[in-house]
Amino acid sequence: MFVVDRHHRPLQPCTPARARKLIAGGRAVVHRHTPFVIRLKDRELASSQVDGVEVGIDPGSKFTGIAVFRTENADDDMVRTGLFGIEVRHRGGQIRDRLAARADLRRGRRSRNLRYRSSRYANRRRPQGWLAPSLRHRVDNTMSWVQRLCHWAPVTRLHVERVAFDTQLLQNPDISGVEYQHGTLHGYEVREYLLAKHGRKCAYCGAVGVPLNIDHIVPRSRGGSDRVSNLTLACIPCNQAKAAIPIGTFLADQPAVLARIRRQQKLPLRDAAAVSTTRWALWHALVATGLPVQVATGGRTKWNRHRTGAPKSHTLDALHVGVLTTVWSCPKQVLVATATGRGSYARTRADQHGFPRLRLPRTKTIRGFQTGDLVRAVVPTGKNTGRHEGRVAVRTTGRFNIRTRHTLVQSVHHRHVHLLQRADGWAYTREEERRFHPAPNDRVSTPHT
Repeated sequence: MFVVDRHHRPLQPCTPARARKLIAGGRAVVHRHTPFVIRLKDRELASSQVDGVEVGIDPGSKFTGIAVFRTENADDDMVRTGLFGIEVRHRGGQIRDRLAARADLRRGRRSRNLRYRSSRYANRRRPQGWLAPSLRHRVDNTMSWVQRLCHWAPVTRLHVERVAFDTQLLQNPDISGVEYQHGTLHGYEVREYLLAKHGRKCAYCGAVGVPLNIDHIVPRSRGGSDRVSNLTLACIPCNQAKAAIPIGTFLADQPAVLARIRRQQKLPLRDAAAVSTTRWALWHALVATGLPVQVATGGRTKWNRHRTGAPKSHTLDALHVGVLTTVWSCPKQVLVATATGRGSYARTRADQHGFPRLRLPRTKTIRGFQTGDLVRAVVPTGKNTGRHEGRVAVRTTGRFNIRTRHTLVQSVHHRHVHLLQRADGWAYTREEERRFHPAPNDRVSTPHT
């Protein structure tokens, strides 16, 4: 558990049993509910012994693992003890989809009313270090949690895994030499390449001698890209019948054709590209905190994890980033923080055609609560009888929905609801950490490279 002194300055973390004893004895109060932080009423930082903790970060495209641990040097061995683990779940995909929808609406307005005006993108200059909003979101999320941990714990050092993916090697494991300079379409145009690849016939029905259209295997509306490996040829009837249907659904009754098309696809590179693009921005942001930052490779993390016998997870990867000898223990549970945002300024909801169909209240607060608050409800009677704790969604009627760890409890009257923590743009749950027991012979010295 995180501990702060009477002036809100971080002290050394303690065990849950110790925190319960301090609260029961009146020496501490709850400073924050999730993550749980206590504040000592009779202690100051100047009169306390603080050894410090370290933070490991395993950045990813959809998930980022963060581990808080204590490092001990014993006989030239660097032994880590895990104290706290956080799995941060990003919403970069949602941001990208909303930006794409907004751009489509704007292009529609311009094409209808201003078709001869020059393109807007041609007269804008991006600043040095600019990242797309969906990528900047990943860096900001990680830095937000690092700064929070620095407020709740005496962080002395940061460890981050900086990974650079060879995307061409991911697509072709046998690539070498001059092939790196020759792309997939070396010597071809896109259409000619697809005609040669598919034998000038429809990839779905095998029709020949008919007009063929270029079709996206994974539709653009479902996250597909214009990479040539995501393109195929389809006759007009098949192209119109497939539309935006997933390839697995469209060819559910033709498993042989589905298997052939999927064999021709290549590994999607969106997640690898996101991590590679943001790795330097994250490193610069961590260095700007003023704390020592140690960089490690993904290969070193995997080697450490194999030596200790730890299973694969985002938080355990973060615990094994950098130079270490072994890991003595890790937390039993992991805090899962999902980025939800703080709502929208729009006071309407649009239908599938873009027209407003719903009027939302002008204020976010209803009966003292707002959507995203962490609450506890004790319902004495009715179908929802019991104790429920989770994230609330408010309604103007005064009957709220509460999303707990396991289910959605609907229509809970506001008089049964008690506020635990104000909304902060995150939804919190807890999951069991994958357990492992380091072998005794893991405690051997390793070169500190």
